[in-house]
Amino acid sequence: MSMTFVSEKKALGICDRCGQRHKLKDLKFETVKQRRTSLRTCPTCYDKDHPQLMLGTFPINDPQALRNPRSDANERVESRDTQWGWSPVGMPATGYGPASALQATGGVGSVTVTA
Repeated sequence: MSMTFVSEKKALGICDRCGQRHKLKDLKFETVKQRRTSLRTCPTCYDKDHPQLMLGTFPINDPQALRNPRSDANERVESRDTQWGWSPVGMPATGYGPASALQATGGVGSVTVTA
């Protein structure tokens, strides 16, 4: 005895996310990590399987450092003495000065709390 199923042309189904009624043929199965789940969602609620959820599935080789790096032999000391920022505190107004031009000062005060 063979079993046959009714066509989904006119059948109605309920979206497993929003609970709205849609044609059963319009409901799509959700996939998580490339595996189909039993949830069927409408086109509005359907989310594609996001690649970020597949971490560890594919090998990743992303080297960050050089092995045995060498600096330029003609590099001058002045080129390494860089002041970052736009006119930071303690810098001369005419341009960038030596690294010792920046001096930090600070102080500690007192706080009184009354109720």
